[in-house]
Amino acid sequence: MGKATGALLAFLALLGCDEQRIGELEEGLSTEAQVRERFGEPDRVWPEDDGSRTLEYNRQPAGRRNYMITIGPDGRMSALQQVLAPHHFARISPGMQEDEVRRLLGRPARRMTYDLKQQTEWDWYWNDGPGREMIFTVVFDAATGRVIRSGASERLHDGP
Repeated sequence: MGKATGALLAFLALLGCDEQRIGELEEGLSTEAQVRERFGEPDRVWPEDDGSRTLEYNRQPAGRRNYMITIGPDGRMSALQQVLAPHHFARISPGMQEDEVRRLLGRPARRMTYDLKQQTEWDWYWNDGPGREMIFTVVFDAATGRVIRSGASERLHDGP
């Protein structure tokens, strides 16, 4: 089995498992323990102002989704969002800090620093409909960690 075929099968298996896990959870009823039982340990836990917490579940670089699952102060799931989508990308604006971007989109698939340009790029892989693989890139000033620009483009296949 070729490398590309193996990656595709792993991606499809991950997608199917996530869809099943999501189907087993219900907003307002499912507990944090049930979320963790189905999704495992989150990559990061984000505290919210209202006492709730958002669990970050990344599927990058092999997957094309990142999930933010909010657990309310009552310990129950209040929201489940797949954040790699144009309406979330539109929230990224110049001047935002790296942590703010990570909070909105989750861990990127790839980070590259360009010393001569004094810039760092973060890339997320996502699908814009069947068979249309995309990449969303955020460019940061390496010295300040602030967004310079961002944008989406069709993805050329150079990795996972």
